[in-house]
Amino acid sequence: MAVPVQTCFRCSAGAFLLALKPAGPVLPLPLPLLFSPSRRGRAAFPSQPGTSKEAEAEAEAEAERPRGGQRLSAAELAEKVRPRKETGGQSSQLESPVAKRVRELKRLTLHLQRVHPNVLAKALKQGLLYQNEELVVINKPYGVPVQGGPGVKNNISDILPILARMLYGMKAPPLHLCHRLEKETTGVMVLARDEGIAQRIQHFFKTHQVIKKYWAITVGIPVPSQGVIDIPIIEKEVGGTQPHFKMTVSPLYCVSDVEGRLLRVRPNRDSHAAVTRFQVLESCGSSALVELQPITGVKHQLRVHLAFGLGCPILGDHKYSHWDKLAPQKLPEGMLKKLGLEQAKIRHLPLHLHASQLTFPGVEGQQEELNLVCKLPRFFLNTLQKFKLEVPGAA
Repeated sequence: MAVPVQTCFRCSAGAFLLALKPAGPVLPLPLPLLFSPSRRGRAAFPSQPGTSKEAEAEAEAEAERPRGGQRLSAAELAEKVRPRKETGGQSSQLESPVAKRVRELKRLTLHLQRVHPNVLAKALKQGLLYQNEELVVINKPYGVPVQGGPGVKNNISDILPILARMLYGMKAPPLHLCHRLEKETTGVMVLARDEGIAQRIQHFFKTHQVIKKYWAITVGIPVPSQGVIDIPIIEKEVGGTQPHFKMTVSPLYCVSDVEGRLLRVRPNRDSHAAVTRFQVLESCGSSALVELQPITGVKHQLRVHLAFGLGCPILGDHKYSHWDKLAPQKLPEGMLKKLGLEQAKIRHLPLHLHASQLTFPGVEGQQEELNLVCKLPRFFLNTLQKFKLEVPGAA
């Protein structure tokens, strides 16, 4: 009988392209109130008349209103009411460090999913990475899917018409979606203003002409510290009490249990070739900052190759930290202490995977390569600091 093993290692990073359609007029909204990380996006939009939430808000507004007839601004009222709502009416000073950290992570994963589409479009506009006559490059935020689906309120595709009008006026033609990033992945995403340019960029991706680089924080340190992971990936059903489907590796080699020799096996016809270059940039304790360069583009390729190919899942990857069950990622006690979290609350930890760089050949009218770089999001930088991982090249 032969025992499957994973062999060979390597990695990369990626980006995406999108499209816009005409939509209704864009209404100016108070971004500091609606998009501030310290406030919930829905706080600026009143409840429907007659609801208990509205009555509660009115009562709180009345209680907080200064004597003499002067009314508090919406921002001031939100600052006064928010701590009591989030701590169950108790003083925020009594909140434990763990509870505070969990609240911050919950807000990170939910606030952009709850805001008005105009607010999300304005946030994307303010965070533009690059713009010319042909392309618009955005910094995709965490927790916002590229396309809609069941239970999805906000997504990149639906707000593209709004973003186009904000950038180029009410008669602007739609932007075009050229590629995708996963909901939990942050970083470089490219949009095309012209359908021909969008098709050209899509061709670059299909023919592997685009150089994609991602950064990830891993649980465990990959060995060796650099190389190529060349293991096909296949989707399989996981049985048990919670049946579900997952991507996993489908090795081309196995070890003979008799002589211990490496034997090549017949490829599964349902598997997909998957190649990833990787390099450990920094390591400390039981964590590492790893640069990944995917050569191919299989679903969940980077997450699967790190988790099942190298045995070092990405921090916050609750799907691929286990094979046989659906459960939050289990972290060592030392990592939990550094994060300020308890294992029971680890489900709120976000995926630490960032599309940091995208390089593709020049498009029409531009012969030189276009190199797009996106800085790390704040939550990613905070985790690097907690784990004492330094960003290469940082001052």
